[in-house]
Amino acid sequence: MNHFRKGVLTIFLVIALPVAQASAATASFDGTWNVRIASSTNACGNGSTVAIGISNGQVASSSAAVSASGRVADAGNISVILSSGIKRATGFGHLAGTSGSGTWRGTMCTGTWTAERL
Repeated sequence: MNHFRKGVLTIFLVIALPVAQASAATASFDGTWNVRIASSTNACGNGSTVAIGISNGQVASSSAAVSASGRVADAGNISVILSSGIKRATGFGHLAGTSGSGTWRGTMCTGTWTAERL
């Protein structure tokens, strides 16, 4: 019976440890991020700044004017959808430590973004 309990405990630890490590890695990006958006052409505007929040790897907007959703992977890869009214853009990039960068694409515009954790 004692060997059975040790076996169950070992199986539990083998399964639970990677899940706990993944949650901790994803949580390392938690917080408020200031994102600067730049467009590749003047016709699309000269850019803007939006605050987003990340909690347990889930992206959400911190502004009533802009809706944000998306996900940050454990390695820092991020995918985000920003929308405001009928405008919508999809962004991809990478976060590391307290900064990040990437590209975005809308219906008729493209550009880059940079982020800084507040």
